[in-house]
Amino acid sequence: MSSAAMAALLLASCAGRALAKGPPGRWPKIAPPQSPRISHVTEQLGRQRDDVYSWMKFIPADGERNRTNLPAPVAKMLADENAYADATLEPTKAAQAELVRAMLARSSGTVAAPALEKEGWTYSSAIPEGQAHARYSRQKDGRPTELLVDESARAKDQPYFRSTGHQPSPDHRYFAWAEDVIGNDRHRIVIRDNRSGEIHTIVDKDAYGYGGLVFAPSSRWLFWIWRDARNRPTRLYRTSVDGKTTDLVYEEKDPAIFMQVKRTAADGFIALTLAGPETAEVRLVPARDETAAPATVWPRTVGVRYEVDEWNGGLVALTDADDAFDMALLRLDPGSFRTLGVLVPHRAGVPILQVQPFATALVRLERVDGLHRLMILRADGGEQVIAFDDPAYAIELPPEQAYDAPSVMIVHQSPKSPRRWIRIDLASGTQTVVQQQQVTNFDPDAYEVERLFAPAPDGEMVPITLLSRRGALKDGKAPLLQYGYGSYGVPSDPEFSIPALALVDRGWRYAIAHVRGGSEKGRRWFLGGRKFTKRNSFTDFVACAEHLAAEGYTAKGKVVAYGLSAGGLLVGASMNIAPTLWGGVIAQVPFVDMLNTMSDGAHPLVPLFRPDWGDPLADPKAYDYIASISPYENVRAATYPPLLCTAGLKDDRVAYWEPAKLVSEVRRRSTSGNPAMLMTDMDSGHQGSADVTSEYQQKALFWSFAIRCVS
Repeated sequence: MSSAAMAALLLASCAGRALAKGPPGRWPKIAPPQSPRISHVTEQLGRQRDDVYSWMKFIPADGERNRTNLPAPVAKMLADENAYADATLEPTKAAQAELVRAMLARSSGTVAAPALEKEGWTYSSAIPEGQAHARYSRQKDGRPTELLVDESARAKDQPYFRSTGHQPSPDHRYFAWAEDVIGNDRHRIVIRDNRSGEIHTIVDKDAYGYGGLVFAPSSRWLFWIWRDARNRPTRLYRTSVDGKTTDLVYEEKDPAIFMQVKRTAADGFIALTLAGPETAEVRLVPARDETAAPATVWPRTVGVRYEVDEWNGGLVALTDADDAFDMALLRLDPGSFRTLGVLVPHRAGVPILQVQPFATALVRLERVDGLHRLMILRADGGEQVIAFDDPAYAIELPPEQAYDAPSVMIVHQSPKSPRRWIRIDLASGTQTVVQQQQVTNFDPDAYEVERLFAPAPDGEMVPITLLSRRGALKDGKAPLLQYGYGSYGVPSDPEFSIPALALVDRGWRYAIAHVRGGSEKGRRWFLGGRKFTKRNSFTDFVACAEHLAAEGYTAKGKVVAYGLSAGGLLVGASMNIAPTLWGGVIAQVPFVDMLNTMSDGAHPLVPLFRPDWGDPLADPKAYDYIASISPYENVRAATYPPLLCTAGLKDDRVAYWEPAKLVSEVRRRSTSGNPAMLMTDMDSGHQGSADVTSEYQQKALFWSFAIRCVS
């Protein structure tokens, strides 16, 4: 951009401001920023569009985007937007502080998960009272507890800190983890030598931490995944634990493939999974030859997804091959990889979500009627069902459980039941609660969880999880916050949330809309809200709010919509469809500029997610469909509700300019005078810094905005 153009932008951004109009007394009368509209016409597949806010987009030629390298107009725009949002939300500051105090009061004390037991060692983590980050430690045979890492110390003086992938080596000599101190999801990998206590960085940058590092069975190597300049995981490396030797194991050339690496349950293999939305390939490195080239189990085939683990002397494959769209579980020969038999056949509507092998049993997590249940399959073929009576609940299978353990550890929770770690004996099925999340000043009987169903326009019944204070009246007077996601087959499970309780304690109801595009009712539920059926996600979300109002749980205009990332697409599109239904809309790092983003082949995620959204660069039908649903493209003259969007400057998944464009266009077109705000965190990416206080502060901001919207 030329200096003259920059000057024009700066002048335009200061011009044409007037006092804001809106409901008297609810929002301060502050003039919002007016972003200039500069024509930028794109010709594509015989179609033409004018993206007048395209100037907001900035990608540096190299390195990361940060405060210091932003073009002046973009820096000013973000600063003006933050200042406007801060000023507009100034009346909510007292409510924010009160909400944070209430959340922290509920979670006071040390936050700890139960210890993980392996070969006589117990590994544990806890967030000490008064601190924001965890301490990881271990203990054996009555010896003093050994501190492995104090993350509060490592996060000190860092503007951002988030860690993942913590794990001991199989011989317990080392402890490794990945940490992001920049905010762009590019990790460094750190190893502690437990013999000497020395901590050193063996990968200083560009690692992928989420399922991207694992020790070799021998403990001599660490396998890890590298991210390229476009933030795509593309290479698997093997580095010696002393950091002196690094070898390339595999490089993926297809930008539509994602990578993860793990050690199989009995430590027989390193498994590299290469997967896209509609295909997969697993490559195995045997423990007997850790420097061997990885061998392919099944070559990737479009329409066939699978993952591999080991059990009972062989391999097992969880796959949708042969139209097993909700997955089947097969036995494979560990040498030839040929199929030996079916362990669990495909059952339509009963998706298998996860498999955890043990020496004496194979545990799987699946759904029935949208609710989790656990199945224990023993080596003799006998099965046992582990389920719960709650109207809505969630079960987790924590990773890194010892293969020879006599029991499986699960985590159970519901919107009114804190997390409980339950040990289930694999032989008898006996359940023992070993630990429970401590919540201060909390009586679960003071709350009620309901599972409701809203009729969608096409007759589908959309599940809703609803949390209320017990005895709350159904008189249409209660405000309600409705959360949804509905993309990529990712479910919105009914989990326990201290922030949700804090809102419900103030007379609200909290609803989770399990719309199509998620997987709560299996693979077909996902496909029913994907690509050319994506509009179903939005109409499902609207139907849920309308149903809750019709049944007296709330009223139209008292529902505040909340969505995160692709959930921001959900609430943005639902806002366009029914602007007067919502009392307010909260869109956290929202994917709302679909047409322009999916037309950017250089975007790190676009090649991967074309099967989910379509390809507007090559397919006219996809272009037209995306253009018809993209929130930014479909803002119209209407009485829009108050809108709060957030962004992270370093976000490579959903960049700041997506919500910036939406906010500018809503502000221009809305006839209500309600504020449209953008708040950009200048130090973070798609996720904020990982500490409890930061999480609570953000939720308090959202909740206080919601309260102001309907007060």
